[in-house]
Amino acid sequence: MPLYKTVQTEDFLVLVWKITESFNELFRQVALKDFCLHRLESMNSDIHQRGFLSVRKLLETAGYTDFDLFYDDNGKPHLKDTKHISITHSFDFSAIIISNKPTGIDLEQKREKIIRIAHKFTDFDSDFFDKTNVEQTTRQLTAIWGIKESIYKFHSQKGLSLKDHINVFPFDLDSHYIEAEVNYENIRCIHKGHFYEFEGYTLVHLV
Repeated sequence: MPLYKTVQTEDFLVLVWKITESFNELFRQVALKDFCLHRLESMNSDIHQRGFLSVRKLLETAGYTDFDLFYDDNGKPHLKDTKHISITHSFDFSAIIISNKPTGIDLEQKREKIIRIAHKFTDFDSDFFDKTNVEQTTRQLTAIWGIKESIYKFHSQKGLSLKDHINVFPFDLDSHYIEAEVNYENIRCIHKGHFYEFEGYTLVHLV
């Protein structure tokens, strides 16, 4: 399928791909360096393989190839030019953000089971909404998870805990705007993000 969604400003470009192609269709359309070809071959899941390949399609859409992408020792992706990149994929969708400054992006399918595991990644930052509404709670928790994961990718620092070190401020689902503060070792800052909801997924990226 062609590109699903584009968000562009002077500072960043967000691209979203809806993965409808088969593995073979995607594989024929992209060129991979040896390292990434080995990574692809080591994946046991067709979903992960197609997500991996669709990200390369997004790179091409943005004017890059797999050969322009590399990973540091912490697994954080980088581009060979001066731009910054973050990558995510979940089931039927993948997304990237390319920015003039360090950034982060996360894509999650909205599932009610997130309510059962909320204690693993939230503390007081889940106390500000009504948990009696399952649908709304699922939406809110998915957005919270997304901003925390985006921030984790931004810093890529070992020991940083989603639950203990990143706290989300109260937010309105209709605003599609979310903020969180980080308090960990030498990191003291506030991150701002946007989130989008479509086809049962939530996409969050830093701004």
